[in-house]
Amino acid sequence: MSFSVELKTELSKINNLKNKQEVLSEFFGYLDSANITKKSKNFKFATENEHNINRFAKLLNNLNINDYKIEITGKTYIITFKEKNIENLTTDNIFNQDNLKKAYIRGCFLGAGSINNPKNKYHLEILIKNEEKAVGLLKILQDYDINAKILKNIVYIKDGEEISKFLALIGANNAVIKFEEIRVLREMKNNVNRIVNCETANMNKTINASVKQIELIKMLRKKGKFNNLPEELKEIAILREKNPNATLEELGKMLPNPIGKSSVSHRFKKIEEYI
Repeated sequence: MSFSVELKTELSKINNLKNKQEVLSEFFGYLDSANITKKSKNFKFATENEHNINRFAKLLNNLNINDYKIEITGKTYIITFKEKNIENLTTDNIFNQDNLKKAYIRGCFLGAGSINNPKNKYHLEILIKNEEKAVGLLKILQDYDINAKILKNIVYIKDGEEISKFLALIGANNAVIKFEEIRVLREMKNNVNRIVNCETANMNKTINASVKQIELIKMLRKKGKFNNLPEELKEIAILREKNPNATLEELGKMLPNPIGKSSVSHRFKKIEEYI
């Protein structure tokens, strides 16, 4: 079962159906989603999630809309109900109370929302039936300090922390715990990779510098110029030949009178002048 399916299954089981106002708010969230279509004075909602279709049917029952029909086409469940059944329903109080706004957002997501497996990437989106309604949803999310974005009729979130806040907002407590576990492991893995990459880059830099310095020393010996070096330059050159994998800092500490990394680098630059 995908993370998105698990999430919608959990949301479908939220036990708040005795609260008629929340039922109405969630129902209008569904209606504003892109998965609700209207044809010949009939509304249709389609989903591949059995728990989701059952949730929607329960909302209809709680709103005393009983003459609906559920059909199955392939893997898709389709529920149909008449337009006349909702003509007297209003959205007057939906956006005035905290619990009702959350129910509306949950309905939008159950209607046409999806979320990627957080192991792969952070991406949550909700398809809304038109751009005006999408802007309305975006503003509600911003009221809760959730940094969502919009593209035409799609409201989406690409940041892990913001997605976690969204899941908590709509009451998906189990999904939040699982999402956070995956997010922590992913961040740890990314941090380890960054450290390894940094260390690898530094190691490659050390090796490349060492090879260049050893070749320089070999050239001086071949040309008979090595003995012309001042003692302090000979000293660091011999240390480099004996310690090809050492960093400049490590070479500096090996000297009888230790010096810093920049001083070691300066000595090798002086050696180059003798070629």
